[in-house]
Amino acid sequence: MRGSVRVRMTGVAVAVVGVTLLVGAVALVLSLNAALVREVRAAAMVRAADAVRVVAAGGDPSAAAAGDDDVVLQVLGPSGAVLDATPNVAGEPALVRLAPGRSRRIDVTFDDDDFLVVAAAAADGRTVLVGHSLDTVVESTRTLAVLLAVGLPVLLLVVGATAWRVVGWALAPVDAIRVEADTITGTQLHRRVPRPSSRDEIGRLADTMNRMLDRLELARARERRFVADASHELRSPIAAIRQHAEVALAHPDAVPAAELARTAHAESLRMQALVDDLLLLAQADEQTLSVRRQPVDLDDLVLAEARRVRHEADHLRVDTSGVSAARIDGDPAALRRVLHNLGDNAARHARHRVAYALLDRDGFAELRVDDDGPGVPAADRSRVFDRFVRLDDARARTGGGSGLGLAIVAEIVAAHGGAVVIDDGPLGGARVTVRLPLAPD
Repeated sequence: MRGSVRVRMTGVAVAVVGVTLLVGAVALVLSLNAALVREVRAAAMVRAADAVRVVAAGGDPSAAAAGDDDVVLQVLGPSGAVLDATPNVAGEPALVRLAPGRSRRIDVTFDDDDFLVVAAAAADGRTVLVGHSLDTVVESTRTLAVLLAVGLPVLLLVVGATAWRVVGWALAPVDAIRVEADTITGTQLHRRVPRPSSRDEIGRLADTMNRMLDRLELARARERRFVADASHELRSPIAAIRQHAEVALAHPDAVPAAELARTAHAESLRMQALVDDLLLLAQADEQTLSVRRQPVDLDDLVLAEARRVRHEADHLRVDTSGVSAARIDGDPAALRRVLHNLGDNAARHARHRVAYALLDRDGFAELRVDDDGPGVPAADRSRVFDRFVRLDDARARTGGGSGLGLAIVAEIVAAHGGAVVIDDGPLGGARVTVRLPLAPD
């Protein structure tokens, strides 16, 4: 609790208000004292002026101030000797040496209070000194100081209590978010933190955390699906190798060694290809998929891939009449893998024809691979680039591939700064379009 935001903010509020009030209180007391002293000085100057007029008229100036213990008056001669004085300072030497028009605060022997003395010039070089008690000034200042000394702590307690409650109210949604987030585990990613009704920073924090949980839930679902599909894919070649091995062990004469070797070799190649695909996708997930760029004549790679498809799928007509020259900066091995996966995908779904086209468009090399197969429904055209996605789940895995080909295409193309999309093609099937930046001239 000591290090909580609520404690710190309450402490800061009390400290700031306390310092502000203390400075204000000191300034108020000093201002009041100065104002009262100015009033006393003005009153003393008025009495001094009256005394000067009385002296000029030949009267007794001390008589006007007699009986008032808060006022003293002395008339000094040119030499500074006391010529006349009020009874309360009778027989006393001059209170102070002052030039006419000046004032001074002094301590007197006949009273516990300080006096403010002013000097005024009279006739014949005489000087009139009038002193006024500062008792009212001291009492008023002391009273105000006592009131402030009592009131300010009470006010700070009110400020602290108010700040504590307000901060607690403001942070209550944060505490609710913390409690809920603390209970969410890896198996409960469907849960979400509560969102306050306010549209402030806390509301935006709740929205951000819920979006993060959405991403975590989606990533967890993909990871589970990925692990399940990868396990299933690896189980098939392992099962085939095990089956042939068990038959060979049980009936050595029924399974020739060459046939067993061919089966093991084919299935091991299949597993190696799947592991390589998984490794590439894992690198893409970790953002460590790198491409070694160099100038590449993409048309040469396209024509070489077309020859491979023509050779391996001799029932298909492979058209390369739309292929023109295009040079890009890229990784030749990675681009061959893209073309290989696109060629296998087109050949797998085509009925009679596959067509390649390569052209220069708006600073990009645009590769098109068309087939006359069943095509891809519009709702599935983005999903086919996900991992282990097969639109025909009933299709045999040995004939349908692992479901990673187009996912790998998307990752490699993205690493080259390009994009890949699927649309309807002019042959009646699907058209896969890859756009890659052309090499600078």
